[in-house]
Amino acid sequence: MFESIFATTPDATFTAFELLSALAAALLLGLLISFVYLRTHRDEPLYGFIITLVILPAIVTVIIMMVGNNIARAFSLAGAFAIIRFRSAPGDPKNIAYVLFTMAVGLATGMGYLLYAAIITVVLCVAMVVIDLTHFGQPKGSKKLLKITIPEDMDYQDALSGVLERFTTTYTLQRIKTTNLGSLYQLIYTVTTKSDCDEKAFIDELRCRNGNLTITLAFNAPTGEF
Repeated sequence: MFESIFATTPDATFTAFELLSALAAALLLGLLISFVYLRTHRDEPLYGFIITLVILPAIVTVIIMMVGNNIARAFSLAGAFAIIRFRSAPGDPKNIAYVLFTMAVGLATGMGYLLYAAIITVVLCVAMVVIDLTHFGQPKGSKKLLKITIPEDMDYQDALSGVLERFTTTYTLQRIKTTNLGSLYQLIYTVTTKSDCDEKAFIDELRCRNGNLTITLAFNAPTGEF
């Protein structure tokens, strides 16, 4: 099966050039899909999911090309995925993409396509390094959770919008609730502060608007954490 590191098995139905062409096409199409995702999710794009959209088509291409029409390989692949399936809460989509990446390389080496496995590894690793170095899809600011208490007679939509627009690139009102027996309102926002944002100046501006009531600015807080 492993006659030579640079030789492929006799049943290979594609050449190294065809493999490279398929990988290049998959990466370009994945890049196009990620651009569309960024355009349609400007408020809260998920960085890990963007990277997955770029890499996953290439990984699936490799798996499909390796399996082909061989039923035995297909059943072996299904068994392998059944062994490594996630039994805990889902993680970062980018981490899952890396797991699929290693599965594709393992599938290629297990079938004896050592040269193809090397090509797959080099191409996808270079793609991931380039994506990381260019910061593709990364937000330009820092995402935070803002909790601000305001008087019940305050029009929060007009009173806070000016401050939020100056210090953030995006902001979304997630929740409104009453406190102190209904005499106060607590507003909960997810905000992406600008890269040059001065957090102290930001909070001071908000304090002037809400009458120096309680303000909390949580760093790297999950969106669903209220």
